[in-house]
Amino acid sequence: MINGISLETLAELMLRLLIAGVFGGVIGIDRAYREKEAGLRTHFLVALGSALFMVVSQYAFGTPERFDSSRVAAQIVSGIGFIGAGSIIFHKRIIRGLTTAAGLWTAAGIGMAVGGGLYVIALTATLLTLVGLEALRIVLKRSGLDFRSAKVAFTVNDQTELKETIQQLKAFGCKVSRCSTHPVKGAWLRVVMDIRYHEKVENDGRLLAELARHPDLRLVKND
Repeated sequence: MINGISLETLAELMLRLLIAGVFGGVIGIDRAYREKEAGLRTHFLVALGSALFMVVSQYAFGTPERFDSSRVAAQIVSGIGFIGAGSIIFHKRIIRGLTTAAGLWTAAGIGMAVGGGLYVIALTATLLTLVGLEALRIVLKRSGLDFRSAKVAFTVNDQTELKETIQQLKAFGCKVSRCSTHPVKGAWLRVVMDIRYHEKVENDGRLLAELARHPDLRLVKND
């Protein structure tokens, strides 16, 4: 026995850490392939660390029956939010990384599941995550439903300019699902709208070029 833990139990705990790292790494490979902010190492460490915290909470202070590991799990869920927030970046008036942050949050959950001995649940979650990241992307592209969503905020001179902007966005194939305005700086109007658009509209620069004509632009998009 080592530190009161049998060799058989110790081997299983080491296996949990290994499996957690592998599952997290698989998701990280996909993110790295897509050149996202958090890749293989980040997802690997998030899943491994989550599993480690679960194992420590169960065995480092006595037998699992004596301690409630759910308290540690709750702290992991809270703490991973800081890492997720760090993966969301603001660049050229666009906020990126929301899906990557969600992937890190999921990787932490997978690590917790493995650390708790729920191997099948962790494997299922890993496969479903890959389906959500890749398989659904392919299906949506082939079906012509590969819309991205974004919340846009900018300033216009008046309602006429707003209508012209909306008409131009619709001409690009964008769909405006919600639009609200409120007065600022005298006669100016602050506009907040939710839009949906095809990936190709973003890639060719037309969308950002149209929106960049307006001052104080902020665009938060799902990647």
